[in-house]
Amino acid sequence: MSAESRAELNRHFEWIADRLPEKGGRFVRWLRQPSSRLVRIPLALFLVVGGIFSFLPILGLWMLPLGLMLIAQDVPFLQRPLAHALGWVERKWLGRKNGQP
Repeated sequence: MSAESRAELNRHFEWIADRLPEKGGRFVRWLRQPSSRLVRIPLALFLVVGGIFSFLPILGLWMLPLGLMLIAQDVPFLQRPLAHALGWVERKWLGRKNGQP
């Protein structure tokens, strides 16, 4: 487990928690605590499966990255690739926001 990848994931989680309403942000922060593992893992699996079936009503593709982020809290070998993917998405998002292709 790379401390750099873990720090990058933590940064992305904080970014998400800061943009949610107060209750949602508190829930995300609680969910990331080690004591919440029994809730985090089933929720993460539900989100991944929901993301796979995003063509159905209610479910969406947004569920897949969130589920993977939650799973990466407990599965160290997923942390590095997920941190790199989230960094890439962030760079593309900011590039588009600033008018770059």
